[in-house]
Amino acid sequence: MIDHYLYILGIAIGNVAFGVLMLPYVRSNSVTPGLTVWMWARMAFGATQLLAWLRPETGWPLLAILESAGWIAGMTLEAAAYFMFFGYARLRRYLAPVAGLSLVLACAASLNGLPHRELVVYVSLVMGMGAFTTGAILMRLRQSDTTALQRLIGVSDMGSGAAMVFWALVFLAGLPVPGWGEAMAYVAGYLLLIVNGFGFILMSKQRDDARMARLATTDDLTGLLNRRAFFERAEAARLLALRQQQPITLLMLDIDHFKQLNDRFGHATGDEALVQFATSCNAALREHDILGRLGGEEFALALPGTDLEGALHAAERLRQGVLDIRLLTCGNSYTMTVSIGAVLIDPQEELPAALARADHALYEAKGNGRNRVEAGLPGRRRA
Repeated sequence: MIDHYLYILGIAIGNVAFGVLMLPYVRSNSVTPGLTVWMWARMAFGATQLLAWLRPETGWPLLAILESAGWIAGMTLEAAAYFMFFGYARLRRYLAPVAGLSLVLACAASLNGLPHRELVVYVSLVMGMGAFTTGAILMRLRQSDTTALQRLIGVSDMGSGAAMVFWALVFLAGLPVPGWGEAMAYVAGYLLLIVNGFGFILMSKQRDDARMARLATTDDLTGLLNRRAFFERAEAARLLALRQQQPITLLMLDIDHFKQLNDRFGHATGDEALVQFATSCNAALREHDILGRLGGEEFALALPGTDLEGALHAAERLRQGVLDIRLLTCGNSYTMTVSIGAVLIDPQEELPAALARADHALYEAKGNGRNRVEAGLPGRRRA
């Protein structure tokens, strides 16, 4: 048989340990939304379980009330942590009134002499339903947003929640609770501690890692690839095109008179121009085309599977799209234009050499009046 009170003590120590171990990390780092609240939820659960362990030894009625309040507080904080993590702002509105009502009912039940075991059963029923709901939410996230880790936590939460609800319903129905049923409820509680504990930390780390990867590869202002990431992906696309014997073209794009735009209307308008330019280009490109900001008003575009004629047509579409951009910060009084140089990358040509040819074609476009597309000279083939 499982020693009930020793089990509660072990779970309590585990929850408190989770919270204590997270405290230095939370205080010294910019953490994922919800992680701080999750830490306090672990602390609340641990403190409540310590009260549950102490209560039979003291017999103090106040401890039963505090224990009931602690379960509600822990569940509320854990739900709030998940809502913050996944951005469920509308659900958070209902959390406080539901938690308040649950707290009043739990305390009233204790004050009106409801046997402690029955109170534990009701709390287990509510916690089981909450865990099952949390798991269902994790499993029902949009496919593009759902990770394998979230699905694993979702399955664990749904299974643990179902076990706790089953145990509570069997007790409330007055049926004899089999030994395996009580053991199943204990295992469910342990899984909630371990999986929810480590799971939330790992989900937070996963999100932080993804954010750091985005910061390392993405231009902050436009959301496009930065210079280093563009070169990496364009080089990978060039090598793939070489293996598949497919054409790949490279374009250099430069917003015309960008310095004058900044000087005349200010940097806010310049930033708006860069963002609008990136948005306009993205709308005209295919999913596998590679667009990056190299710096300032200079952009580069790699078009896998596209020959020079197709690249010139694509460049013309981009040029026309830029003409349609209207800048709100200068009262729509400025017409943006772009100059573009395009080259076909030779099968034996390195990316920097092709980029230099495209840059030369870009300056040809600027020298010939701007707001135009120029094709670069063919690359020199190696002997």
